[in-house]
Amino acid sequence: MADDPKPVRRALDGASLIITRPSASARSLAVQARALGACVVRLPATRLCAAANPHVARAGLEQMQDADAWIFTSPAAVAFCFELLGAGNPPRAARLLAVGAGTARALHEQGVDADFPSAAQSSAGLLDEPVLEAPQGWTIALIEAPGGSDLLADTLRGRGATVVRVDVYQRLRPWLSVRRMEYLKRAPRPWISLLSSSASLDNLLAILPSDVIAQWQKEPLIASSARIQAHARACGFEDIHPAASALDADLLAAARALLARHRM
Repeated sequence: MADDPKPVRRALDGASLIITRPSASARSLAVQARALGACVVRLPATRLCAAANPHVARAGLEQMQDADAWIFTSPAAVAFCFELLGAGNPPRAARLLAVGAGTARALHEQGVDADFPSAAQSSAGLLDEPVLEAPQGWTIALIEAPGGSDLLADTLRGRGATVVRVDVYQRLRPWLSVRRMEYLKRAPRPWISLLSSSASLDNLLAILPSDVIAQWQKEPLIASSARIQAHARACGFEDIHPAASALDADLLAAARALLARHRM
């Protein structure tokens, strides 16, 4: 009788993947990671909630309907914006822009199309696009949440645009159960963290136990931009690796490459 064939080793077998995205936006990434063999540990680093004052947010959107451009900074910004605008009242700005393909996809699902970066899927990538090369005299609405990066606003103002922030949702610090903490502690190593927000890292460092933080800082971390890499390094992480973008495929590709090197 022939020997049973050895099971095929999957790309992330034996590793834990720590996903820091908010719960709603982490589902697809978690499913893909498990299919690759990873033990998935979900540590949602922020809770996404409606704007603190929805009436003010809705008024801000209406006041900016005739702006030269709206820039959506995340898929969450898209969802909360369209909820505030209501059915049959899409954005009427001359240009709709998205910081990445994921945000553009969220807009497409709402029935509108937007330009997004052709290279780096980030604010910096969007700023490199020809459409924003010379926005002098434009009025631009940033559709976002408080506490985001100032890169877009500062750069566009430096190029002569008037920039108005419209906060359509808010990011709140999460609450993580003891059970979730124990699951993390028991998760097999290496722990490979996927990080696409500096604020998310700050939130987790503020609430995780000190012994967990000490171990976490020694484990590999994948960051979706050079800015987040620098922030993680300043927060004491020692083993930081880049991803091409915050897209699921790019984060998982970076994790697969990292683990392949780890196994060598």
